[in-house]
Amino acid sequence: MIAADKWAASYRPWTSPQAIARPSALVPSPSIAIYMHDLAGGGVERQAIRLAHTLQENGLSVVLVLHQLRGELQAMIPTSIRVVDLQSRRTLHDVPLLARFLRRERPTILLSNLDHNNVAAVLAGQLAAIGTRIVICQHNAISSGFSAGLGWSYRAIPFAYRTLSPFINAAVAVSEGIAEELHILAHIPRHKIKLIHNAVIDSDFQSRAEQPVTHRWLDDPKVPVFVTAGRLVPLKDHEALLHALALYRRRQQGRLLVLGTGPLLHNLEALAGELGIADAVEFLGFQENPLPFFRQAAAFVLSSYSEGFGNVLVEAMGCGTPIIATDCEHGPAEILDRGRYGRLVPPRSPQALAEAMATVAELRTLWPSGLLKARAAAFSTAACVAAYVKLFHSLVSSPATGMLYQRSKPSMAEH
Repeated sequence: MIAADKWAASYRPWTSPQAIARPSALVPSPSIAIYMHDLAGGGVERQAIRLAHTLQENGLSVVLVLHQLRGELQAMIPTSIRVVDLQSRRTLHDVPLLARFLRRERPTILLSNLDHNNVAAVLAGQLAAIGTRIVICQHNAISSGFSAGLGWSYRAIPFAYRTLSPFINAAVAVSEGIAEELHILAHIPRHKIKLIHNAVIDSDFQSRAEQPVTHRWLDDPKVPVFVTAGRLVPLKDHEALLHALALYRRRQQGRLLVLGTGPLLHNLEALAGELGIADAVEFLGFQENPLPFFRQAAAFVLSSYSEGFGNVLVEAMGCGTPIIATDCEHGPAEILDRGRYGRLVPPRSPQALAEAMATVAELRTLWPSGLLKARAAAFSTAACVAAYVKLFHSLVSSPATGMLYQRSKPSMAEH
């Protein structure tokens, strides 16, 4: 297990609640290309869209570069942000296409997201050889505990990062535990690792949270309704949550709303039937604005056995809703300050989850709405963007890192 507390003690977080620093008039604002896989309805994608929009609002030139233009969040892209669709079949095929984009448009910074896309971004930067600073953002764990149930390409990520480390200008970690893994497992020097928490609470958060929501269960105050949200994939361990609900309902009434899509939907629906709780669970699919569901819930429950950060926890707290979360690597304990702002239970333990859910009646007394909202405010868009702007300007003022070679001018064929 990575010692996140050790990292926290030795490393000063990059985030700051101060206003976004304005560059000197003598220093041109960097142009930013944000590269990611697609616009699926996950926390990483929402984070990237929010970051792109806010960077642009603060005077930076921003373009989104996508492996493929697809996904539930396409409608959330502001019309002012240009989107480049690589129309690629595989992430590996992105490398020459992304390199061609870099040579053509020459952004100051390429910010990539997620494991395989991060590797592709570094390779593309070397292939383009124009001095664009490469910043990777790591949103999830890279330890064997995270990748054990995934394909070989995920298990190879630490080795890939170790090999490419000289060519990475900066590595953003969204939590202390991820930062420690990048150093210990990927051998990225500490001075290149920047801890920047995700942007969650923005200027219109409250208005989105207060929007009306209609569901018959939410109108029945006698029966607690638990809500969870996230991709229906193994790491989120919805199976444990369904087993926990079955245990919980042996003694008292309760219902569960599951927000999100993913490949395990039919398996989870079948499991709910097998457990005899099909009438107490509804899978609501993708919700463009999940906040009203969080606001109305008796408690938000996170059952993951691995998280990079946990945006949904901050969103639920921002709605004033109590939290029950697994104490998994790496985000929940950090967000909840080791249990100060919510209930933490061991991962992969339906019994522990059920016991925590059984205390639902007292959760709002233990963690009042105002306390939770104040904690959520620490993870604001302003703080996140200020940290990124500070990082970008520090990279602009320093030479490009680890270029194997650098082309001084593009060839005529590239125009």
